Amino acid sequence: MPTRRGGNFRTMSAFLVYITASDSIEAAQIGRALVAERLAACANVIDGMTSIYRWQGEICTDAETVLIIKTTETRLAALTDRVKALHSYDCPCIAAMPITGGNAEFLDWIQVQTAREEET
Repeated sequence: MPTRRGGNFRTMSAFLVYITASDSIEAAQIGRALVAERLAACANVIDGMTSIYRWQGEICTDAETVLIIKTTETRLAALTDRVKALHSYDCPCIAAMPITGGNAEFLDWIQVQTAREEET
């Protein structure tokens, strides 16, 4: 994976963001937009999930698709706003979890891929 010369981004906070979507088409559209806009380094689309939840007083069961995003703390707020703008749900699931360890080169790669173009 590419790294920036002289850069050490391991001190930057990387995040996994868990998002659910109505189907794989919507998840892929959101994921592609986030990567294209450098809000995410990578998007994984995992189809075939069943969700059981309470909505407007009813217990619902629906098929959904999981979207897992890799991003940084500095891009997280903009990513959340963009997902909400693109998503078909009134209240989309967007839950961010910090990455506390892992492959340092991969974590560096996340930082490089989510840097604004003028920073690369």
